[in-house]
Amino acid sequence: MTLPIDFPHISRPHLLHLLRAAPKAELHIHIEGSLEPELIFELARRNGVALPYASVDALRKAYAFTNLQSFLDVYYAGASVLITEDDFDAMAWAYFRRAAHDNVVHAEVFFDPQTHTARGIDVGVVIRGLDRAARRAEAELGLSVRLILCFLRHLSESDALATLEAALPYRDKFIGVGLDSSEMGHPPEKFERVFARAREAGLRLVAHAGEEGPPAYIRSALDVLHVERIDHGVRCLEDPALVARLASERVPLTVCPLSNVKLCVFDGLDQHNIPALLAADLCVTINSDDPAYFGGYVNDNFVQLFESLPQLTARDAYVLMRNSFDAAFVDDEDKALWTEELDSVFAANEP
Repeated sequence: MTLPIDFPHISRPHLLHLLRAAPKAELHIHIEGSLEPELIFELARRNGVALPYASVDALRKAYAFTNLQSFLDVYYAGASVLITEDDFDAMAWAYFRRAAHDNVVHAEVFFDPQTHTARGIDVGVVIRGLDRAARRAEAELGLSVRLILCFLRHLSESDALATLEAALPYRDKFIGVGLDSSEMGHPPEKFERVFARAREAGLRLVAHAGEEGPPAYIRSALDVLHVERIDHGVRCLEDPALVARLASERVPLTVCPLSNVKLCVFDGLDQHNIPALLAADLCVTINSDDPAYFGGYVNDNFVQLFESLPQLTARDAYVLMRNSFDAAFVDDEDKALWTEELDSVFAANEP
């Protein structure tokens, strides 16, 4: 990437300031994963839902995950409090306020309708509630928002197809589909037909691959599902030919550092392969995944990553944020506007 900014020496404290202050897009955020324990208990009381945890503190103590599945068990329990449009609105609005505080200017938000329809919640309740919060965020916070419907990969493709058909009457309220939940044992090709149907409907396509699953899952997501972005993708480095392809085709990777550590993909942030991904000239972005569960929102991911990896530079920070705009599903005019704002922040070189 040819950069318009020169990067003279920037002190470490100033760099950490830039990480917080600069505009950025977030492209990998599960809205149900932004549901903080305090709001979970508030909604549980409002809706008469009994939780398997005695208190907010007890719920937080359950966040000692050993793998993806142990996280998902707690995640689905938390989502059980979401019943009405107002609940989905409240959850999303809380995230949008936090995103705006982190200088996120554009958010592409995943939601999991099957988590809710399995409990008898109509898909329209989910989408209308999220859309209401998104429109409010645009009007009151100046935040650009897009919604992406995700399929739960541990369920059947027929269930995913039924979910998509049920959601299509609300096609104007979401821009794409994704694939999440338990990766191991559920390769992307399991969902070939539903992604083909989504493509016919003009939806953008993304999929989780190469987090716990092997690099082969990344290839399948590209070649069978024809996705435009890979969510996570950190295991691509195990396959040099795949890395070369991702670089040459400029396929974005929406990487989530704190999530990767919390789910034991890496032992610590100081062991993360972000520097190697950047060195391979991959289109890497930084995101929060499920911030209420993984210990931080997008600025927390940036700051803690750069604190743990002192070899990362101001140039790396700029590239990661610029990549987030390049990888966003928006028009070129918006990308240019946000990139100009990013250039201005970095060009100033002073807090």
